[in-house]
Amino acid sequence: MFLGAPRGFRSAQTRDERLAMLDEVASVQPLRDWAATLAARTPGRVVPSFDPAEAGVEARILLVLEAPGPMTNALSGNPRAGSGFISVDNDDETAANLWLARDAAGLHDGYVGWNIVPWYLGPASVKPKVAEVAEGAGALLELIQMLPRLQTVVLSGRFAQRGWRANIERSPLRPAVNVVETWHPGRKAMIQPGKRAELIDTLRTVAGQIA
Repeated sequence: MFLGAPRGFRSAQTRDERLAMLDEVASVQPLRDWAATLAARTPGRVVPSFDPAEAGVEARILLVLEAPGPMTNALSGNPRAGSGFISVDNDDETAANLWLARDAAGLHDGYVGWNIVPWYLGPASVKPKVAEVAEGAGALLELIQMLPRLQTVVLSGRFAQRGWRANIERSPLRPAVNVVETWHPGRKAMIQPGKRAELIDTLRTVAGQIA
């Protein structure tokens, strides 16, 4: 399911509808349980859930970003109500940029999004530490084993790319999937000439490979 416009979670009704889907969509249940287990293994860390509007364990494309942004955090104390999901429908600029890029590329199905660091770090200005990226990469390997139809991993931004190279590329557990690199959809990259178009072109190419 792909909404008709970005920032869909600005609507409380849309957020509530997506929460209800968590109990209804079979393909997301294994990932939901895994994320909950991951959170239990790392006390004090907030691990957002997978978006049940995405492909879940049926995903053929996995897009890996940096770390969950503030609008994934549904806990009280957030200045604005977060969704609790890793989703292009979150009410923030990065999610909106990715929504627009996916739409322009025709990448509406077969997709699931995650991060090289799967827990919330705080404001967007807080960047992952090397040890956090390494720990998150171990979790990413676990996730990939749960995606039997996965064809392509898209590494979006330097943290995802460096984390993959340092911790997964030479691992004996490295999956036999196509790996491509592209720009992070955050504002810093997207305001630079050509980078938005390159992100769209990358997503269009991987979308065409699963069509």
